[in-house]
Amino acid sequence: MNKLTLIVLAVAGIATGPAYAANSCIDTRDIVSSKSTDGKTMVFKMKDGTTLVNHLKGICPDLKFNGFAWQTHSGDNRVCENENSFNVLQSMQVCVLGKFDPPVAEKRAAN
Repeated sequence: MNKLTLIVLAVAGIATGPAYAANSCIDTRDIVSSKSTDGKTMVFKMKDGTTLVNHLKGICPDLKFNGFAWQTHSGDNRVCENENSFNVLQSMQVCVLGKFDPPVAEKRAAN
């Protein structure tokens, strides 16, 4: 095989390689409440009735006791797993979003 054939095969392998899923994102305006009881996970209740659990990268023990503020790009209300972080208000501890579990729909009481 010559160099050109090897280059073409290498590029073809890259183009047909496995597709990587984009990080899941949520709009902060759709969050009704958020809570962490262990500093390892954050539970988000959403306006549409779903619950999202995020497994934080690292441990944020101060999160159990204090609120937080998102670190987002100006004008962007989306936060994405493995990309965005937030600061615990009192200690300024930095916490980073990890992977989200699939959304869980709230069960409605039967009438």
